[in-house]
Amino acid sequence: TIMNNPAKNIILALLVTLVAVSSSIAQKFENLAQTPPMGWNSWNTFQTKIDEPLLKGMVDTYVSSGMKDAGYTYFVLDDGWMSMERDKDGNLVADPKKFPNGMKAFADYVHSKGLKFGIYNCAGTKTCAGYPGTRGYEYQDARLYASWGVDYLKFDWCNTQGINAKEAYATMAKAIRAAGRPMIFSLCEWGQHLPWKWAAKDGQLWRSTGDIGN
Repeated sequence: TIMNNPAKNIILALLVTLVAVSSSIAQKFENLAQTPPMGWNSWNTFQTKIDEPLLKGMVDTYVSSGMKDAGYTYFVLDDGWMSMERDKDGNLVADPKKFPNGMKAFADYVHSKGLKFGIYNCAGTKTCAGYPGTRGYEYQDARLYASWGVDYLKFDWCNTQGINAKEAYATMAKAIRAAGRPMIFSLCEWGQHLPWKWAAKDGQLWRSTGDIGN
């Protein structure tokens, strides 16, 4: 009966394609971080005093110093990259003074050097430095990161009063998967709610302490 019905044949073919694509994406997520991801994060040295020229110089030095060849492949941009307000559609916006060419252009530069690009946000209403957090925008933010080519998300735990940690991180993990681009998910929860007992189903690595220094 199906073979004699062109409409049903098309629907069946689309379903088969969707299942195949979904299976392929799921496999890419499963293969993330087979060994500990190694890289550099902007926070300890620069905190929020970052901009595109400075970071491009860091990317170039990262490669020329031999760190990339030694296996340090992730370049992670921490807090302070965004504007203090979302746009009229609720999207995060790269600070136009710090990143005049936008975040997609900077991600493309990182990728052009053979590195993976990481970015930062927070499970709370604001980041630790007071920029817009992700609470209530998980799926929208994940789609935006995917459109920029983000490979790694560090997800912090500031301004989370009344928020359940397991729920918040599980929601963001689902949002990343729904966005369709495999990203390493780093749960920066500080170990307050024993993430080693539950985080493995959501991400690839998790914090067990507060901040460390040089």
